[in-house]
Amino acid sequence: MSGAKPLVIFTTLLIEKSPQALPLGAACVASSVKHSPLTKDLCDVELVSFCKEDNHDASYIASELLKKNPKIVGFSVFVWNRVVLEKAAVLLKEKGVKVIAGGPEVTARPESFSSFDFAVSGEGEFVVPNVIKNLLVESGNSQNLAPGKIPPAEKTHEGSYNFSKTDNSQSSSCADLPQTSPYLDGTLDPSLYGGALWELARGCPFKCSYCYESKGSKKVRQFALDRIEKELELFAEKKVNQVFVLDPTYNANKERAVKLLNLIAKKTPDTFYYFEARAEFIDRQLARAFTKIPCALQIGLQSADENVLRLVNRPFNRKQFVKNISILNEEGVVFGLDVIYGLPGDTFKGFKNSVDFAVSQYPNNLEIFCLSVLPGTDLYDRASELKLTFEEVPPYHIIKSETYSPDDLEKSERIAKACSVFYNEGRAVPWFNTILHACSMRASDFFAEFYDFATKLSGVKEKFFSGTCTAGHSEIETLQCEFVSYKFHQKKLDRLLDAALDIIHFNGAYSRKTDTGKSESVTLKYPAEYIDSEYAMDLNFFVKNVKKHADRIIL
Repeated sequence: MSGAKPLVIFTTLLIEKSPQALPLGAACVASSVKHSPLTKDLCDVELVSFCKEDNHDASYIASELLKKNPKIVGFSVFVWNRVVLEKAAVLLKEKGVKVIAGGPEVTARPESFSSFDFAVSGEGEFVVPNVIKNLLVESGNSQNLAPGKIPPAEKTHEGSYNFSKTDNSQSSSCADLPQTSPYLDGTLDPSLYGGALWELARGCPFKCSYCYESKGSKKVRQFALDRIEKELELFAEKKVNQVFVLDPTYNANKERAVKLLNLIAKKTPDTFYYFEARAEFIDRQLARAFTKIPCALQIGLQSADENVLRLVNRPFNRKQFVKNISILNEEGVVFGLDVIYGLPGDTFKGFKNSVDFAVSQYPNNLEIFCLSVLPGTDLYDRASELKLTFEEVPPYHIIKSETYSPDDLEKSERIAKACSVFYNEGRAVPWFNTILHACSMRASDFFAEFYDFATKLSGVKEKFFSGTCTAGHSEIETLQCEFVSYKFHQKKLDRLLDAALDIIHFNGAYSRKTDTGKSESVTLKYPAEYIDSEYAMDLNFFVKNVKKHADRIIL
Protein backbone atom coordinates (compact mmCIF):
# COMPACT_ATOMS: atom_id res chain seq x y z
CA MET A 1 0.00 0.00 0.00
CA SER A 2 1.48 3.33 -1.11
CA GLY A 3 2.49 5.66 1.70
CA ALA A 4 2.35 2.97 4.37
CA LYS A 5 4.84 3.31 7.17
CA PRO A 6 7.55 0.66 7.56
CA LEU A 7 6.66 -2.06 10.05
CA VAL A 8 8.71 -2.75 13.17
CA ILE A 9 7.91 -6.03 14.94
CA PHE A 10 8.88 -6.93 18.49
CA THR A 11 8.81 -10.63 19.25
CA THR A 12 9.97 -13.42 21.52
CA LEU A 13 9.69 -17.18 21.97
CA LEU A 14 7.75 -17.94 25.16
CA ILE A 15 8.74 -20.97 27.23
CA GLU A 16 5.13 -22.07 27.80
CA LYS A 17 1.48 -21.10 27.43
CA SER A 18 0.96 -19.33 30.71
CA PRO A 19 0.26 -15.83 32.03
CA GLN A 20 3.59 -16.24 33.77
CA ALA A 21 5.23 -16.39 30.34
CA LEU A 22 3.50 -13.62 28.39
CA PRO A 23 5.80 -11.33 26.32
CA LEU A 24 6.03 -8.42 28.76
CA GLY A 25 9.60 -7.40 27.91
CA ALA A 26 8.97 -7.21 24.17
CA ALA A 27 5.67 -5.41 24.84
CA CYS A 28 7.35 -2.76 27.00
CA VAL A 29 9.84 -1.94 24.25
CA ALA A 30 7.10 -1.96 21.60
CA SER A 31 5.06 0.45 23.72
CA SER A 32 8.03 2.81 24.10
CA VAL A 33 8.60 2.90 20.33
CA LYS A 34 4.90 3.63 19.76
CA HIS A 35 5.02 6.67 22.02
CA SER A 36 8.56 7.99 21.71
CA PRO A 37 8.83 11.38 19.95
CA LEU A 38 11.72 9.84 18.02
CA THR A 39 9.68 7.08 16.38
CA LYS A 40 5.92 7.49 16.81
CA ASP A 41 5.50 9.10 13.37
CA LEU A 42 8.13 7.02 11.57
CA CYS A 43 6.80 3.48 11.76
CA ASP A 44 4.01 1.10 12.65
CA VAL A 45 4.64 -1.25 15.56
CA GLU A 46 3.37 -4.77 16.15
CA LEU A 47 3.87 -7.32 18.93
CA VAL A 48 4.09 -10.98 17.89
CA SER A 49 4.86 -13.93 20.17
CA PHE A 50 5.66 -17.61 19.63
CA CYS A 51 5.73 -20.55 22.06
CA LYS A 52 8.06 -23.50 22.64
CA GLU A 53 5.08 -25.67 23.63
CA ASP A 54 3.77 -25.29 20.06
CA ASN A 55 7.15 -26.46 18.72
CA HIS A 56 7.76 -23.13 17.01
CA ASP A 57 11.25 -23.49 15.56
CA ALA A 58 13.48 -20.91 13.86
CA SER A 59 12.14 -21.60 10.35
CA TYR A 60 8.53 -21.23 11.46
CA ILE A 61 9.25 -18.02 13.36
CA ALA A 62 11.12 -16.46 10.45
CA SER A 63 8.50 -17.45 7.86
CA GLU A 64 5.60 -16.12 9.96
CA LEU A 65 7.37 -12.81 10.53
CA LEU A 66 8.31 -12.45 6.85
CA LYS A 67 4.62 -12.75 5.89
CA LYS A 68 4.12 -9.37 7.60
CA ASN A 69 6.93 -7.75 5.56
CA PRO A 70 8.75 -6.06 8.46
CA LYS A 71 11.69 -3.71 8.01
CA ILE A 72 13.01 -4.26 11.50
CA VAL A 73 12.47 -7.08 14.03
CA GLY A 74 13.42 -6.75 17.68
CA PHE A 75 13.94 -9.99 19.64
CA SER A 76 13.56 -10.35 23.41
CA VAL A 77 16.20 -12.95 24.28
CA PHE A 78 16.33 -15.17 27.35
CA VAL A 79 18.27 -18.26 28.42
CA TRP A 80 15.57 -20.62 27.13
CA ASN A 81 15.12 -19.08 23.66
CA ARG A 82 18.52 -17.74 22.62
CA VAL A 83 19.55 -20.57 20.31
CA VAL A 84 16.25 -20.62 18.40
CA LEU A 85 16.05 -16.83 18.07
CA GLU A 86 19.63 -16.57 16.82
CA LYS A 87 18.77 -18.99 14.01
CA ALA A 88 15.58 -17.08 13.20
CA ALA A 89 17.54 -13.82 13.07
CA VAL A 90 19.97 -15.24 10.51
CA LEU A 91 17.05 -16.30 8.27
CA LEU A 92 15.53 -12.81 8.49
CA LYS A 93 18.85 -11.11 7.73
CA GLU A 94 19.11 -13.17 4.54
CA LYS A 95 15.88 -11.50 3.42
CA GLY A 96 17.14 -7.99 4.17
CA VAL A 97 15.39 -7.50 7.51
CA LYS A 98 17.34 -5.65 10.21
CA VAL A 99 17.38 -7.61 13.45
CA ILE A 100 17.93 -6.32 16.98
CA ALA A 101 18.52 -8.36 20.13
CA GLY A 102 17.76 -7.23 23.66
CA GLY A 103 17.03 -8.70 27.07
CA PRO A 104 19.04 -10.09 30.00
CA GLU A 105 21.05 -12.49 27.85
CA VAL A 106 22.18 -9.60 25.65
CA THR A 107 22.94 -7.24 28.50
CA ALA A 108 25.21 -9.87 30.01
CA ARG A 109 27.37 -10.38 26.89
CA PRO A 110 26.36 -8.13 23.97
CA GLU A 111 29.57 -8.94 22.11
CA SER A 112 28.45 -12.59 21.74
CA PHE A 113 25.36 -11.73 19.66
CA SER A 114 26.95 -11.53 16.23
CA SER A 115 23.94 -13.29 14.64
CA PHE A 116 22.02 -10.01 15.01
CA ASP A 117 22.66 -6.63 13.41
CA PHE A 118 22.48 -4.85 16.75
CA ALA A 119 22.67 -5.82 20.41
CA VAL A 120 21.01 -3.56 22.96
CA SER A 121 22.24 -3.53 26.54
CA GLY A 122 20.17 -2.41 29.49
CA GLU A 123 16.59 -1.20 29.51
CA GLY A 124 15.39 -1.35 25.93
CA GLU A 125 12.63 1.24 26.38
CA PHE A 126 15.25 3.98 26.60
CA VAL A 127 17.64 2.72 23.92
CA VAL A 128 15.61 1.09 21.15
CA PRO A 129 13.64 4.18 19.99
CA ASN A 130 16.94 5.85 19.14
CA VAL A 131 18.13 2.73 17.31
CA ILE A 132 14.91 2.55 15.29
CA LYS A 133 15.00 6.26 14.51
CA ASN A 134 18.57 6.07 13.25
CA LEU A 135 17.86 3.02 11.13
CA LEU A 136 14.86 4.65 9.49
CA VAL A 137 16.08 8.23 9.14
CA GLU A 138 19.72 7.50 8.29
CA SER A 139 18.53 5.37 5.39
CA GLY A 140 17.26 8.57 3.81
CA ASN A 141 13.93 6.92 3.11
CA SER A 142 11.70 5.43 5.78
CA GLN A 143 10.11 3.21 3.14
CA ASN A 144 13.30 1.42 2.12
CA LEU A 145 16.15 0.80 4.52
CA ALA A 146 19.56 1.18 2.97
CA PRO A 147 21.84 -1.71 3.93
CA GLY A 148 25.03 -1.05 5.80
CA LYS A 149 23.95 2.17 7.52
CA ILE A 150 25.21 2.01 11.10
CA PRO A 151 23.71 4.36 13.68
CA PRO A 152 26.05 6.01 16.18
CA ALA A 153 27.06 3.31 18.63
CA GLU A 154 29.95 1.70 20.39
CA LYS A 155 31.17 -1.27 18.40
CA THR A 156 31.69 -4.25 20.69
CA HIS A 157 32.00 -7.16 18.26
CA GLU A 158 32.33 -7.53 14.52
CA GLY A 159 28.80 -7.16 13.17
CA SER A 160 27.36 -6.58 16.62
CA TYR A 161 26.74 -3.27 18.33
CA ASN A 162 25.95 -2.33 21.89
CA PHE A 163 23.92 0.87 22.22
CA SER A 164 25.03 2.25 25.56
CA LYS A 165 22.92 4.36 27.88
CA THR A 166 23.53 6.13 31.14
CA ASP A 167 22.73 3.76 34.01
CA ASN A 168 19.40 4.76 35.54
CA SER A 169 19.52 2.23 38.34
CA GLN A 170 21.25 4.61 40.76
CA SER A 171 18.07 6.60 41.22
CA SER A 172 14.94 5.50 43.04
CA SER A 173 12.72 8.00 41.22
CA CYS A 174 9.84 6.65 39.14
CA ALA A 175 10.70 9.40 36.61
CA ASP A 176 13.67 7.23 35.62
CA LEU A 177 11.34 4.35 34.72
CA PRO A 178 9.51 3.92 31.38
CA GLN A 179 6.50 6.22 31.32
CA THR A 180 4.29 4.06 29.11
CA SER A 181 2.41 0.94 30.15
CA PRO A 182 1.94 -1.78 27.49
CA TYR A 183 -1.30 -2.74 29.26
CA LEU A 184 -2.79 0.74 29.35
CA ASP A 185 -2.00 1.55 25.70
CA GLY A 186 -3.35 -1.77 24.41
CA THR A 187 -0.03 -3.24 23.27
CA LEU A 188 -0.56 -6.20 25.58
CA ASP A 189 -4.01 -7.65 26.28
CA PRO A 190 -3.89 -9.83 29.42
CA SER A 191 -7.18 -11.49 28.54
CA LEU A 192 -5.41 -13.24 25.64
CA TYR A 193 -3.00 -14.96 28.01
CA GLY A 194 -5.30 -15.92 30.88
CA GLY A 195 -3.60 -13.53 33.24
CA ALA A 196 -0.89 -10.90 33.57
CA LEU A 197 2.72 -10.31 34.50
CA TRP A 198 2.69 -7.12 36.51
CA GLU A 199 5.77 -4.97 37.02
CA LEU A 200 5.74 -2.90 40.21
CA ALA A 201 9.43 -2.07 40.53
CA ARG A 202 12.85 -2.59 39.01
CA GLY A 203 16.01 -3.41 40.87
CA CYS A 204 16.71 -5.39 44.02
CA PRO A 205 18.22 -4.37 47.36
CA PHE A 206 20.17 -7.66 47.45
CA LYS A 207 23.11 -8.87 45.37
CA CYS A 208 22.84 -12.66 45.28
CA SER A 209 25.77 -13.87 43.15
CA TYR A 210 23.75 -16.18 40.87
CA CYS A 211 21.25 -13.44 39.88
CA TYR A 212 21.48 -10.83 37.10
CA GLU A 213 21.02 -8.19 39.80
CA SER A 214 24.28 -9.25 41.49
CA LYS A 215 26.41 -6.60 39.82
CA GLY A 216 23.80 -3.85 39.62
CA SER A 217 22.93 -1.07 42.02
CA LYS A 218 21.08 -2.00 45.20
CA LYS A 219 18.58 0.77 44.48
CA VAL A 220 14.96 -0.14 43.85
CA ARG A 221 12.92 2.02 41.47
CA GLN A 222 9.19 1.83 42.02
CA PHE A 223 6.49 2.55 39.47
CA ALA A 224 4.15 5.38 40.39
CA LEU A 225 1.00 4.52 42.33
CA ASP A 226 -1.27 6.28 39.82
CA ARG A 227 -0.02 3.98 37.03
CA ILE A 228 -0.40 0.92 39.30
CA GLU A 229 -3.96 1.92 40.17
CA LYS A 230 -4.90 2.39 36.50
CA GLU A 231 -3.47 -1.03 35.63
CA LEU A 232 -5.47 -2.59 38.46
CA GLU A 233 -8.62 -0.97 37.08
CA LEU A 234 -7.79 -2.45 33.67
CA PHE A 235 -7.30 -5.90 35.21
CA ALA A 236 -10.72 -5.54 36.84
CA GLU A 237 -12.31 -4.45 33.54
CA LYS A 238 -10.68 -7.36 31.66
CA LYS A 239 -11.66 -9.78 34.46
CA VAL A 240 -8.06 -10.98 34.78
CA ASN A 241 -8.15 -14.00 37.08
CA GLN A 242 -4.45 -14.27 37.99
CA VAL A 243 -1.50 -11.90 38.19
CA PHE A 244 2.17 -12.72 38.65
CA VAL A 245 3.85 -9.78 40.36
CA LEU A 246 7.31 -8.89 39.02
CA ASP A 247 9.08 -7.48 42.02
CA PRO A 248 11.97 -9.65 43.25
CA THR A 249 11.46 -8.52 46.85
CA TYR A 250 7.86 -7.36 47.10
CA ASN A 251 7.98 -6.94 50.88
CA ALA A 252 11.32 -5.08 51.12
CA ASN A 253 9.29 -1.92 51.87
CA LYS A 254 6.57 -3.09 54.26
CA GLU A 255 4.60 0.16 54.28
CA ARG A 256 4.31 0.19 50.48
CA ALA A 257 3.61 -3.56 50.38
CA VAL A 258 0.67 -3.22 52.79
CA LYS A 259 -0.63 -0.16 50.94
CA LEU A 260 -0.61 -2.02 47.62
CA LEU A 261 -2.30 -5.06 49.14
CA ASN A 262 -5.11 -2.81 50.38
CA LEU A 263 -5.39 -1.28 46.91
CA ILE A 264 -5.46 -4.71 45.28
CA ALA A 265 -8.19 -5.84 47.70
CA LYS A 266 -10.25 -2.78 46.78
CA LYS A 267 -9.81 -2.89 42.99
CA THR A 268 -9.52 -6.62 42.17
CA PRO A 269 -10.79 -8.64 45.14
CA ASP A 270 -11.38 -11.80 43.09
CA THR A 271 -8.04 -11.92 41.24
CA PHE A 272 -5.38 -14.36 42.45
CA TYR A 273 -1.89 -12.86 42.91
CA TYR A 274 1.54 -14.48 43.05
CA PHE A 275 4.32 -12.60 44.89
CA GLU A 276 8.04 -13.13 45.39
CA ALA A 277 8.96 -12.33 48.98
CA ARG A 278 11.81 -12.53 51.49
CA ALA A 279 11.14 -14.44 54.69
CA GLU A 280 13.23 -12.07 56.82
CA PHE A 281 10.78 -9.23 56.14
CA ILE A 282 7.65 -11.13 57.16
CA ASP A 283 5.83 -10.01 60.29
CA ARG A 284 2.32 -10.49 61.68
CA GLN A 285 0.90 -7.30 60.14
CA LEU A 286 2.15 -8.11 56.66
CA ALA A 287 1.06 -11.75 56.88
CA ARG A 288 -2.46 -10.65 57.79
CA ALA A 289 -2.47 -8.15 54.93
CA PHE A 290 -1.70 -11.01 52.51
CA THR A 291 -4.73 -12.91 53.82
CA LYS A 292 -7.03 -10.09 52.64
CA ILE A 293 -6.62 -11.12 49.01
CA PRO A 294 -6.42 -14.47 47.16
CA CYS A 295 -2.65 -14.94 46.80
CA ALA A 296 0.43 -17.10 47.19
CA LEU A 297 4.02 -16.18 48.05
CA GLN A 298 7.16 -17.74 46.63
CA ILE A 299 10.15 -17.48 48.94
CA GLY A 300 13.74 -18.19 47.98
CA LEU A 301 15.39 -20.42 50.56
CA GLN A 302 17.98 -21.75 48.04
CA SER A 303 19.91 -23.55 50.82
CA ALA A 304 19.54 -24.13 54.54
CA ASP A 305 23.31 -23.87 55.01
CA GLU A 306 24.47 -20.40 56.09
CA ASN A 307 28.04 -21.09 54.90
CA VAL A 308 26.89 -22.06 51.41
CA LEU A 309 24.67 -18.99 51.16
CA ARG A 310 27.50 -16.77 52.35
CA LEU A 311 29.53 -17.87 49.30
CA VAL A 312 26.80 -16.53 46.99
CA ASN A 313 26.34 -13.31 48.93
CA ARG A 314 22.92 -14.19 50.34
CA PRO A 315 22.16 -13.47 54.01
CA PHE A 316 20.34 -16.18 55.97
CA ASN A 317 19.31 -16.50 59.60
CA ARG A 318 17.85 -19.96 60.09
CA LYS A 319 16.17 -19.16 63.41
CA GLN A 320 14.53 -16.00 62.04
CA PHE A 321 13.48 -17.84 58.87
CA VAL A 322 11.68 -20.54 60.87
CA LYS A 323 10.01 -17.94 63.09
CA ASN A 324 8.69 -15.88 60.18
CA ILE A 325 7.56 -18.88 58.15
CA SER A 326 5.62 -20.04 61.21
CA ILE A 327 3.77 -16.70 61.12
CA LEU A 328 2.68 -17.44 57.54
CA ASN A 329 1.46 -20.88 58.58
CA GLU A 330 -0.37 -19.53 61.62
CA GLU A 331 -2.13 -16.86 59.56
CA GLY A 332 -3.00 -19.26 56.76
CA VAL A 333 -0.92 -17.62 54.02
CA VAL A 334 -0.18 -19.91 51.07
CA PHE A 335 3.52 -19.98 50.25
CA GLY A 336 6.14 -22.01 48.39
CA LEU A 337 9.90 -22.33 48.77
CA ASP A 338 12.79 -22.52 46.28
CA VAL A 339 15.94 -24.62 46.65
CA ILE A 340 18.98 -24.69 44.33
CA TYR A 341 21.33 -27.66 43.97
CA GLY A 342 24.94 -27.34 42.84
CA LEU A 343 25.71 -24.11 44.70
CA PRO A 344 29.42 -23.47 45.36
CA GLY A 345 30.53 -25.08 48.61
CA ASP A 346 27.41 -27.25 48.79
CA THR A 347 27.38 -31.05 48.74
CA PHE A 348 24.77 -33.64 47.87
CA LYS A 349 24.34 -34.28 51.59
CA GLY A 350 23.93 -30.54 52.20
CA PHE A 351 21.36 -30.28 49.41
CA LYS A 352 19.36 -33.16 50.94
CA ASN A 353 19.44 -31.37 54.28
CA SER A 354 18.04 -28.26 52.58
CA VAL A 355 15.21 -30.27 51.01
CA ASP A 356 14.40 -31.84 54.38
CA PHE A 357 14.41 -28.46 56.08
CA ALA A 358 12.23 -26.92 53.38
CA VAL A 359 9.61 -29.68 53.60
CA SER A 360 9.52 -29.33 57.39
CA GLN A 361 8.21 -25.78 56.92
CA TYR A 362 5.03 -27.08 55.20
CA PRO A 363 5.36 -25.12 51.93
CA ASN A 364 2.48 -25.40 49.49
CA ASN A 365 5.05 -26.19 46.81
CA LEU A 366 8.79 -26.80 46.72
CA GLU A 367 10.58 -25.75 43.53
CA ILE A 368 14.04 -27.30 43.13
CA PHE A 369 16.40 -25.88 40.50
CA CYS A 370 19.81 -26.75 39.13
CA LEU A 371 22.29 -23.89 39.51
CA SER A 372 22.80 -21.85 36.32
CA VAL A 373 26.03 -19.86 36.11
CA LEU A 374 24.57 -16.98 34.10
CA PRO A 375 26.85 -14.67 32.09
CA GLY A 376 26.69 -11.18 33.53
CA THR A 377 26.45 -12.34 37.14
CA ASP A 378 28.99 -12.14 39.93
CA LEU A 379 29.00 -15.95 40.09
CA TYR A 380 30.02 -16.13 36.42
CA ASP A 381 32.93 -13.77 37.08
CA ARG A 382 34.04 -15.82 40.10
CA ALA A 383 33.53 -19.25 38.52
CA SER A 384 37.27 -19.98 38.17
CA GLU A 385 37.96 -18.86 41.71
CA LEU A 386 35.16 -21.11 42.98
CA LYS A 387 36.25 -23.94 40.65
CA LEU A 388 32.87 -24.27 38.96
CA THR A 389 32.55 -26.11 35.66
CA PHE A 390 29.37 -25.24 33.75
CA GLU A 391 27.77 -25.37 30.32
CA GLU A 392 29.00 -22.71 27.92
CA VAL A 393 25.61 -22.46 26.21
CA PRO A 394 22.11 -21.88 27.65
CA PRO A 395 20.90 -22.83 30.22
CA TYR A 396 24.50 -22.68 31.62
CA HIS A 397 23.85 -25.46 34.15
CA ILE A 398 26.57 -26.45 36.58
CA ILE A 399 28.46 -29.60 35.45
CA LYS A 400 30.58 -30.10 38.54
CA SER A 401 32.38 -28.34 41.35
CA GLU A 402 34.99 -29.32 43.94
CA THR A 403 32.24 -30.50 46.27
CA TYR A 404 29.51 -31.57 43.82
CA SER A 405 30.23 -34.39 41.35
CA PRO A 406 28.32 -35.03 38.12
CA ASP A 407 26.84 -38.13 39.76
CA ASP A 408 25.65 -36.02 42.70
CA LEU A 409 24.01 -33.60 40.28
CA GLU A 410 22.16 -36.46 38.57
CA LYS A 411 20.91 -37.75 41.91
CA SER A 412 19.82 -34.21 42.84
CA GLU A 413 17.93 -33.89 39.55
CA ARG A 414 16.04 -37.10 40.28
CA ILE A 415 15.02 -35.78 43.70
CA ALA A 416 13.89 -32.53 42.06
CA LYS A 417 11.75 -34.40 39.54
CA ALA A 418 10.25 -36.64 42.20
CA CYS A 419 9.42 -33.66 44.41
CA SER A 420 7.75 -31.89 41.49
CA VAL A 421 5.49 -34.86 40.74
CA PHE A 422 4.81 -36.30 44.19
CA TYR A 423 4.72 -33.13 46.30
CA ASN A 424 3.80 -30.27 43.95
CA GLU A 425 1.67 -31.82 41.21
CA GLY A 426 0.44 -34.39 43.71
CA ARG A 427 -0.75 -31.64 46.11
CA ALA A 428 0.71 -33.55 49.02
CA VAL A 429 1.33 -30.70 51.47
CA PRO A 430 -1.65 -31.48 53.83
CA TRP A 431 -0.44 -35.02 54.55
CA PHE A 432 3.16 -35.43 53.39
CA ASN A 433 4.86 -34.85 56.75
CA THR A 434 2.37 -37.24 58.37
CA ILE A 435 3.48 -39.99 55.98
CA LEU A 436 7.17 -39.15 56.52
CA HIS A 437 6.74 -39.32 60.29
CA ALA A 438 4.99 -42.69 60.10
CA CYS A 439 7.76 -44.09 57.88
CA SER A 440 10.56 -42.44 59.92
CA MET A 441 11.99 -41.10 56.66
CA ARG A 442 13.66 -37.92 55.49
CA ALA A 443 11.88 -36.10 52.66
CA SER A 444 14.93 -36.25 50.38
CA ASP A 445 15.25 -40.03 50.82
CA PHE A 446 11.51 -40.46 50.27
CA PHE A 447 11.71 -38.53 46.97
CA ALA A 448 14.78 -40.47 45.82
CA GLU A 449 13.10 -43.82 46.53
CA PHE A 450 9.86 -42.67 44.90
CA TYR A 451 11.75 -41.82 41.69
CA ASP A 452 13.44 -45.25 41.63
CA PHE A 453 10.14 -47.02 42.35
CA ALA A 454 8.06 -45.06 39.82
CA THR A 455 10.51 -45.17 36.91
CA LYS A 456 10.59 -48.96 37.02
CA LEU A 457 6.86 -49.06 36.24
CA SER A 458 5.83 -49.30 32.60
CA GLY A 459 5.27 -45.96 30.90
CA VAL A 460 5.67 -43.88 34.07
CA LYS A 461 9.03 -42.28 33.28
CA GLU A 462 7.87 -40.97 29.92
CA LYS A 463 4.59 -39.57 31.24
CA PHE A 464 5.65 -38.27 34.64
CA PHE A 465 9.35 -37.41 34.48
CA SER A 466 10.24 -36.46 30.89
CA GLY A 467 9.93 -32.71 30.81
CA THR A 468 6.46 -31.52 31.81
CA CYS A 469 4.34 -34.04 33.69
CA THR A 470 1.33 -34.81 31.47
CA ALA A 471 -0.57 -36.89 34.03
CA GLY A 472 -3.71 -35.60 35.72
CA HIS A 473 -3.97 -35.35 39.49
CA SER A 474 -6.01 -38.57 39.83
CA GLU A 475 -3.27 -40.48 38.00
CA ILE A 476 -0.61 -38.97 40.26
CA GLU A 477 -2.68 -39.90 43.32
CA THR A 478 -2.84 -43.50 42.14
CA LEU A 479 0.95 -43.54 41.83
CA GLN A 480 1.33 -41.91 45.24
CA CYS A 481 -0.85 -44.59 46.82
CA GLU A 482 1.10 -47.38 45.12
CA PHE A 483 4.36 -46.07 46.51
CA VAL A 484 2.99 -45.39 50.00
CA SER A 485 1.55 -48.92 50.07
CA TYR A 486 4.94 -50.31 49.00
CA LYS A 487 6.79 -48.37 51.73
CA PHE A 488 4.30 -49.26 54.46
CA HIS A 489 4.52 -52.96 53.55
CA GLN A 490 8.29 -52.75 53.45
CA LYS A 491 8.44 -51.10 56.86
CA LYS A 492 5.81 -53.44 58.34
CA LEU A 493 3.33 -50.62 58.87
CA ASP A 494 0.32 -52.40 57.34
CA ARG A 495 -1.83 -51.54 60.38
CA LEU A 496 -1.50 -47.84 59.41
CA LEU A 497 -2.00 -48.21 55.67
CA ASP A 498 -5.80 -47.87 55.47
CA ALA A 499 -5.65 -44.63 57.46
CA ALA A 500 -2.80 -43.31 55.30
CA LEU A 501 -4.67 -44.06 52.06
CA ASP A 502 -7.88 -42.52 53.43
CA ILE A 503 -6.01 -39.31 54.19
CA ILE A 504 -4.52 -39.23 50.67
CA HIS A 505 -7.86 -39.98 48.97
CA PHE A 506 -9.82 -37.47 51.05
CA ASN A 507 -7.37 -34.61 50.53
CA GLY A 508 -6.98 -35.47 46.85
CA ALA A 509 -10.73 -35.33 46.25
CA TYR A 510 -11.00 -32.08 48.18
CA SER A 511 -8.20 -30.47 46.16
CA ARG A 512 -9.78 -31.51 42.85
CA LYS A 513 -13.15 -30.12 44.00
CA THR A 514 -11.45 -26.84 44.90
CA ASP A 515 -9.58 -26.78 41.59
CA THR A 516 -12.47 -27.60 39.23
CA GLY A 517 -15.59 -26.73 41.23
CA LYS A 518 -17.01 -30.14 40.35
CA SER A 519 -18.30 -32.55 43.00
CA GLU A 520 -16.03 -35.41 44.04
CA SER A 521 -17.05 -38.63 45.76
CA VAL A 522 -14.68 -40.60 47.95
CA THR A 523 -15.07 -43.90 49.81
CA LEU A 524 -13.23 -44.12 53.13
CA LYS A 525 -12.58 -46.85 55.69
CA TYR A 526 -12.54 -44.37 58.55
CA PRO A 527 -15.09 -41.62 59.38
CA ALA A 528 -14.45 -38.51 57.28
CA GLU A 529 -14.83 -36.19 60.29
CA TYR A 530 -11.72 -37.73 61.84
CA ILE A 531 -9.77 -37.98 58.60
CA ASP A 532 -10.24 -34.24 58.22
CA SER A 533 -8.99 -33.38 61.69
CA GLU A 534 -5.83 -32.97 63.74
CA TYR A 535 -6.18 -36.63 64.79
CA ALA A 536 -4.89 -37.60 61.33
CA MET A 537 -1.56 -35.84 61.84
CA ASP A 538 -0.22 -38.82 63.81
CA LEU A 539 -1.16 -42.15 62.22
CA ASN A 540 -0.23 -44.24 65.23
CA PHE A 541 -2.44 -42.13 67.49
CA PHE A 542 -5.20 -42.10 64.88
CA VAL A 543 -5.36 -45.87 64.41
CA LYS A 544 -5.20 -46.45 68.16
CA ASN A 545 -8.06 -44.07 68.94
CA VAL A 546 -10.39 -44.07 65.91
CA LYS A 547 -12.52 -47.07 64.98
CA LYS A 548 -12.99 -48.06 61.37
CA HIS A 549 -16.35 -47.20 59.87
CA ALA A 550 -16.91 -47.25 56.10
CA ASP A 551 -17.88 -43.81 54.90
CA ARG A 552 -18.73 -42.57 51.41
CA ILE A 553 -18.98 -38.81 51.09
CA ILE A 554 -19.66 -36.29 48.35
CA LEU A 555 -17.48 -33.19 48.42
